[in-house]
Amino acid sequence: MIKYTLKCADGHGFESWFASADAFDGLKAAGHVSCAICGSANVDKAIMAPRVRTARATETDVSDTGTDLSQPGSEVEAALIQMRETVEKNATYVGGNFASEALAQHLGEQPDRPIWGEANREEAKRLIEDGVPVAPLPFVPSRKAN
Repeated sequence: MIKYTLKCADGHGFESWFASADAFDGLKAAGHVSCAICGSANVDKAIMAPRVRTARATETDVSDTGTDLSQPGSEVEAALIQMRETVEKNATYVGGNFASEALAQHLGEQPDRPIWGEANREEAKRLIEDGVPVAPLPFVPSRKAN
């Protein structure tokens, strides 16, 4: 196992474990590595200093980073977590069908209900041009997050 410090194009830094350097490269090439904060798939390895353990170092010296990774690292990260929880609790995830579902609701072909999902740039542009009220969300579904 290898732990990499990663950084997305928006400058968010985070860490993740991979089976090997080749595993990271393969997952990244397949689009399975995304920013833990904003969901961007434009992620690269950040410059890291290797952690060298001397014979005198104890296990706590090496593993104690002083950072609790199970807790949000900032107020922004806490707000994003709260937003994701609220959306996932109160809206139906429609996945890649978002554009057609949103348009059908807008045209009255389906009852109004809170939905969220995925749309590519062209689909989102068409929805906006058609007057459908949409907004991008700054996260990916929990099941797609690393």
